Amino acid sequence: MMEQKSLSGIERTLVVQYLTDGNVPVTLTPVDESVNSDEIIHSLTSQIFPIAIKGEQVQISHKGEIVFENPPQSIRRFANKNVKVEFYFNRVGLYFYSKVRDEDEGFVISIPPVIDRIIDTVEEKNYDFSALIYFECKSRKELNIRCVPDESVELFSRPAWKMIPLENQKTAKSLLENFVEAAKVEKNVGNGIQLIPVCKYLTEPKPERVEAMQDRPEQPSILFVDHERLVLGMTSKACTFFAEEEYGINLIFSIKKGPVLTRDIFVTGAVNKIYRSPDGNLACVDFKYTTMQEEDMRFLYEKATSTLFI
Repeated sequence: MMEQKSLSGIERTLVVQYLTDGNVPVTLTPVDESVNSDEIIHSLTSQIFPIAIKGEQVQISHKGEIVFENPPQSIRRFANKNVKVEFYFNRVGLYFYSKVRDEDEGFVISIPPVIDRIIDTVEEKNYDFSALIYFECKSRKELNIRCVPDESVELFSRPAWKMIPLENQKTAKSLLENFVEAAKVEKNVGNGIQLIPVCKYLTEPKPERVEAMQDRPEQPSILFVDHERLVLGMTSKACTFFAEEEYGINLIFSIKKGPVLTRDIFVTGAVNKIYRSPDGNLACVDFKYTTMQEEDMRFLYEKATSTLFI
């Protein structure tokens, strides 16, 4: 039986009381003013990103309305606009739509009659390539961290600088120069081509979004893979890897033809380098393979370079 999307009267009363008690962090996202035939208001797809409001900045007025005290300056762009207000209640993601009003007491939003649960959109997808970090070699601890391709990166093709958005290239160039200087000292970067998707990932804004369930394990993004290394991107909060530690990795290729559904390449890889974004919120982990079968190396080399392995 499908879970009801909107809260019942009793549930809404509990949630409103929770909000009234104060100090509940919320996220505001501007929405399209128009309503489609399904009566769903859509978030804008422009470069206007959500704003996270800290719990101590959220207060409740005597009228039962939410008042933002000393919020980020960026909230001014949302004045007199409809927004999607998202927050967690008992680890469940909830939201409602309201208008931000600029009044004497500050920026104010009303709590509407309808509060909805965030729809769970996480689903198992079949990727042409994915990876599983399943084992920490030193502690012999099972991990089972599933890694999926970054949707903005074309794997098994040579990265080019133009893949980085123009507005991010200045910051990316500064990062790249720092990484290259460090690599000259450490002598551990190889030909360095993997640094382009690393710089791309670390300079792109990735606002934290409220999900259907709070604290759900993050799936790292695959940024680069070849016959020598696997590079992953993730939030620093999700980065539980340590430099020089060795891990068991399964590289999984989908086989579209034939009786075998996948080709699994089991390798071990040590953390060669962990790269950080300028604000420290993002991390990229460079795994360099330490063991691999020759036929697997041949397969990866030819797939990554489109040339024969000799």
